Amino acid sequence: MLTKKKDIEKLSVAAIRSTCIDGINNANSGHPGAALSLAPIMYVLYRDFLIANPFKPNWINRDRVVLSAGHASMLLYTILHLCGYNVSTDDLRNFRKLDSKTPGHPEFGVTEGVDASSGPLGQGIAQAVGMAMAEKMLRRQYSKSLFKHYTYCICGDGCLEEGISQEAITFAGLQKLNRLILIYDANDITLDGPLSNSDDNNVKMRFEAVNWNVITVKDGNDIKEIRSAFTKAKKEKERPTLIIFKTIIGYGSKNEGTNKVHGAPLGEEDGNNAKLKYGYTYPPFEIPSEVYDDFKETFIARANEKYEKYNNYYQQYASTNPDKAELLEKLINNDYDDLIDKLQFDVSTFKSDSTRNISEVLLNYYHDNLPFLVGGSADVASSVKTNLKNGVNFTALTPGGTNINWGIREFLMLSASNGMLLHGGLRTYSGSFLVFSDYAKSAIRMAALSNLPAIYLFSHDSIAVGEDGPTHQPIEHLTMLRSIPNLNVYRPCDAKETYGAYKAALKSKTTPTAIILSRQTLPLLDSSLYEGDFEKGGYLVMKTQKEAPDGVILATGSEVSLALEVREELLGQNLHLDVVSIPCYDVFEKQSEEYIKSVIRAPRNKVFSLEMGSTLGWYRFSEHPYGIDTFGLSGKDKDLLKHFKFTKDDVCEFIVKYLKK
Repeated sequence: MLTKKKDIEKLSVAAIRSTCIDGINNANSGHPGAALSLAPIMYVLYRDFLIANPFKPNWINRDRVVLSAGHASMLLYTILHLCGYNVSTDDLRNFRKLDSKTPGHPEFGVTEGVDASSGPLGQGIAQAVGMAMAEKMLRRQYSKSLFKHYTYCICGDGCLEEGISQEAITFAGLQKLNRLILIYDANDITLDGPLSNSDDNNVKMRFEAVNWNVITVKDGNDIKEIRSAFTKAKKEKERPTLIIFKTIIGYGSKNEGTNKVHGAPLGEEDGNNAKLKYGYTYPPFEIPSEVYDDFKETFIARANEKYEKYNNYYQQYASTNPDKAELLEKLINNDYDDLIDKLQFDVSTFKSDSTRNISEVLLNYYHDNLPFLVGGSADVASSVKTNLKNGVNFTALTPGGTNINWGIREFLMLSASNGMLLHGGLRTYSGSFLVFSDYAKSAIRMAALSNLPAIYLFSHDSIAVGEDGPTHQPIEHLTMLRSIPNLNVYRPCDAKETYGAYKAALKSKTTPTAIILSRQTLPLLDSSLYEGDFEKGGYLVMKTQKEAPDGVILATGSEVSLALEVREELLGQNLHLDVVSIPCYDVFEKQSEEYIKSVIRAPRNKVFSLEMGSTLGWYRFSEHPYGIDTFGLSGKDKDLLKHFKFTKDDVCEFIVKYLKK
């Protein structure tokens, strides 16, 4: 039995590395390189520093860990197994297999102890920035003792090459997120070869230039130096910290230090030889009791102590701050619908206006009444109308502020918002032009994949943007957003539908919502809805008196009022059409076939869709989509509408051509 600390440390690191080799070999798939180079660092982090509870994995005050280099997932699963999380040896054997708890990259909600889905390089850093922001905000809103934890993020060379990394580290330095610690596996290798093929950054200077504390560990296998680096990082009071660990990728393999070990299993022979170099002679997936005891006596013992201490403090806090404690419980448990239902905006005040202006009124209303609603815009608050009349800016000096000035960083904004939602305790909104959703599409996809109820306010929704021209006029963007699974895209036609979209977005728990807003004024329609059938994503906004209509026009946003004008015009030609508003295509498509048929009361060859954007997607319901499948042009909005034939007369001519065949 081992008794010396150094011997136990050596055995534990060897067990972690060897189990990673076993899991990847067993799957015949995976990335051993970073798992083997990072093993000593992750060992020290969990054994000696991390505060979390494997038996209460969603504890709000736990330290967060984001594996931005998500391809090293086998390392994380092995550590979680040793730390007592619900990850069994069988789960390790099932690495990368269908329906396992141990997928190829970490997935939030699939594996206990995984705080963020990761893998698309660089996004983990931005998510970690969001988590650190949430901790700082909530500490000011509630108590320093209720929220006093660190966010650790593990990245590699590839993460730091992605552009989002610079957006994230610049913002973190500006906000002085001193409880954010970035662990950099500096092994100087990427998938295609040496890092020098593509990058010769002075990383230390890069981070120091944006107000980071930087610590360098020259030997990523030196447990003493690793421990010292984490100790120093946690003492930093002003700046986020980067720890540069110089490591050897695929340590122990015959191909160590090369790209050959980045993303291919070592195989049985090389794996066994590597284990012998570690001094590890146990069969595959067998871990000696001393290793489990090592984590029981450190990580688990610390978890029990800190969790009990926290609960004692929380009880005291709740007794003196019952309202705040009740709100926090609701947010932690995702049970706050009653707070939203109590808020009933006075719809009698609505009028004809642009939906971005209506959105501004609603956003301020909800912000003033929901203290957990935070967000901002990518430097377009005055255009997207996300200015808060009673909002305080979130800054290093005012961390309790709820208005975030993200700067011109759409990708960071949405990815960091994901991190804030992953942290818990807050709801986020983000504003930008619809056309610039392209910059952040990967973060939107990550929110949908992670079941995060992010809210996106995308304005300037069509060619009606006008003189800004085709670079700012969205065409394919609605289709792109609607194609993302588990994302609800609302394009309201007036003030009432905008209100309905807000309510739906705020009550969503596992689905992000994009609300698409107009710059131009839209009329307030007598027959539009904000509840009832609106909640089904589509409804009859105008129904013909005939038992069976001659045709149906499906429309969204500004085109709903145009469809009503067309309907009125065609009545003079003895054509009787229904008009259907589809504020949320995604929700409508999920309704029963019976409901859909009750709304779209005509065969497909008599159904017309009307939307100023790509026609792709509308063929689901209509044989005759009317849209724009080319880029826009620069010019006055009225001239553009005429050029692209979005006038009453042009649409009438199109419909008559098919109905009178």
